[in-house]
Amino acid sequence: MLRILRPVTARLLAPIGRGLVRVGITPNTVTLVGTAGVVISSLVFYPLGELYIGTLVIAFFALFDMLDGAVARASGETSRWGAFLDSTLDRLSDAAVFAGLLVWLIDGGRDEVLAWLSLFCLITGFGVSYIKARAESLGANCDVGIAERTERFIIILVAVGLHGLGVPYVLAAGLWLLSVLNAVTIVQRLIETRIRLTDPEDRTLKETETS
Repeated sequence: MLRILRPVTARLLAPIGRGLVRVGITPNTVTLVGTAGVVISSLVFYPLGELYIGTLVIAFFALFDMLDGAVARASGETSRWGAFLDSTLDRLSDAAVFAGLLVWLIDGGRDEVLAWLSLFCLITGFGVSYIKARAESLGANCDVGIAERTERFIIILVAVGLHGLGVPYVLAAGLWLLSVLNAVTIVQRLIETRIRLTDPEDRTLKETETS
């Protein structure tokens, strides 16, 4: 669903991207500011139990993840280094969100089960991203999975934010859902990568026949 919305989002953000370019802001600057904001907010607000306010601040800085693409397109400064930097810093942002939540669950939240789920989501989230990056470095396209990074990020922020407003069970539901999505996505990507790496000729032939 989010893939379908990306062209619409790109058109909406294009004027903002052009405006930022006019004032001399580069795509990498947007990426660095967004990541710094997410990491600092996650490690400050969540451990203190300020889940709702923290989620709003994190969501604000997470929007920079979309803006850097708009700035890059407006400036024509797309590069492999920029793509690498964006992907690397995304991992730091994701880890900070779950680390901050984990600290609160152990201390203030005092929920051992959810703390373990948060840790599981952090680890498997890295696994989902690593499998794709490693597969593509070997020449295998691995753009599959029921939940990519954006979907997973939205799920955790919505769950934490609503929990901060006092909505019961929503945090547990969000973490359980995310745990399942991560696990399934890892299996999907492992299977897809195995197919593409172990039988590339047959795979290419099938794709040619169906195109």
